[in-house]
Amino acid sequence: MKIALPSRQNRIDDHFGHCEYFTVFSVDEGKKELVDQETVSSPVGCGCKSNIAQTLAEMGVTLMLAGNMGEGAVRVLSNSGISVIRGCSGEVKSVAQQWLEGTLKDSGDSCRAHEHSCSH
Repeated sequence: MKIALPSRQNRIDDHFGHCEYFTVFSVDEGKKELVDQETVSSPVGCGCKSNIAQTLAEMGVTLMLAGNMGEGAVRVLSNSGISVIRGCSGEVKSVAQQWLEGTLKDSGDSCRAHEHSCSH
């Protein structure tokens, strides 16, 4: 399994659509450990209108651990088979580890400032 995190300077970027890059971890679910890490360049523009969902899905990503994210972006990711947990913050590896330990829950935080431009 693979998980992605919108990142800036190795931390969760609270603005999914304008993050610096995405950190992608490969996960061994049986051992509950991170086995590989790679970086994917972020596209220019709003996350919900870019091709990032398709790109990440083609890489095998099935989960996005994010800060705030508008409903449009959540829908686009969901339509590509990627579940979303919002309300995450901190260093990316630490956040991924928290998810492995089962301590992360979706906060439902959305990016209301851009809701108008991300509805489909």
